[in-house]
Amino acid sequence: MGLLEGKVAIVTGAARGIGRAEALCLAAEGAKVVVNDLGGEWDGAGSDARPAERVVAEIRDAGGEAVPSFESVCDFAAAKRIVDGAVAAFGRLDLLVNNAGFVRDRMLFNMSEEDFDAVVAVHLKGTFCMARWAASYFREAKHGGSIVNTTSQAGLTGNVGQSNYSAAKGAIAIMTLTWAHELRKYGVICNAIAPTARTRMTERTFGTITVPEGEFDAAAPENVAPLVAYLGSDDARRRDITGCIFNVRGGDVEVFEGWRTVKGIQHDGRWTASALEVRMSELFS
Repeated sequence: MGLLEGKVAIVTGAARGIGRAEALCLAAEGAKVVVNDLGGEWDGAGSDARPAERVVAEIRDAGGEAVPSFESVCDFAAAKRIVDGAVAAFGRLDLLVNNAGFVRDRMLFNMSEEDFDAVVAVHLKGTFCMARWAASYFREAKHGGSIVNTTSQAGLTGNVGQSNYSAAKGAIAIMTLTWAHELRKYGVICNAIAPTARTRMTERTFGTITVPEGEFDAAAPENVAPLVAYLGSDDARRRDITGCIFNVRGGDVEVFEGWRTVKGIQHDGRWTASALEVRMSELFS
């Protein structure tokens, strides 16, 4: 029996890359899966139902249960239809995996308003829209649940040429911590992953990552999926694993520590700019 036997999951952006690997892994662990994906290009342009349908076919061919969804996570009403559709198809919802996204990288002085808004919409607003309706369902259903968001190293430490993407991913990390506090009393855990894996987005940014034949492929998106499956399990809820940001890279699983004070200087009363000039080096020594 799989870790998620009898559970129902939604995976957004599930037609390719990490999302596809997550959908297949959740299904292999016994979950019934809603495979949500518009089928757009790496920059969000266009749509194509075939990639999501192929993942659904893969799951069904392996003996699992899945249905496709082609709704946009950026649309508040459409996000509700995705959640309602999962319940209509399978009778319940237990796990939401927010993975949908694309990139439009530009240096700050070259980034258009459209590029900024589009990337923030799919990553940040899309995560909010989906979680908003899933959380409402979980509260009313009273059987608990799990939300797994997708942040990024770019959102935690910044990355050149990714003002839009980094801003959205950083905000997702903070929303994860906020939702963990808000939803705990309803038996819902909320965590985020910051995966390091090969996708269409990373290949556009960093180029193609190749591995010699026979060696472990540390960049394979399939390496990310087992942690997501675990975070949707009853064991993760029993252990109250919530409000965590995980880095997943190859065979490594790490927990990030958030913003914290590392050094300080004190003064009796209000600082002056001149006094700060004298002592500022103490903060960086």
